[in-house]
Amino acid sequence: TDERGKQLDLIDTQPKNAKEIIAAARSYKKFQITRMAALRKEIEKRKIKDVLLTTSSCAGLCSREPMITIEMKDEPPVKYVDLTPEKIKEILDKHISGGKIVTEYALSVGSERVL
Repeated sequence: TDERGKQLDLIDTQPKNAKEIIAAARSYKKFQITRMAALRKEIEKRKIKDVLLTTSSCAGLCSREPMITIEMKDEPPVKYVDLTPEKIKEILDKHISGGKIVTEYALSVGSERVL
């Protein structure tokens, strides 16, 4: 509700089955220029739709970079580490397009929140 008590409609800005790929790197600018461009190109090449590609700064695991976290609706987030261009292509094909986690590259599945 707003300050007058009027009910507000919420606008969902993400597509219904959106997938979010969050790329983390300690050298944000370098990562954004090189690897993000390559990742974006691979997504476009595969004609993958409904993907939100974002970046973050250091995720606290510098020794395991480059890394990405994939978040899909109604599924736990998956953090992939020690990535190469070949591994990223496989993750796009198997996880983003195929819906199957690539366990050999995954560091964690699920929330990292402390309860």
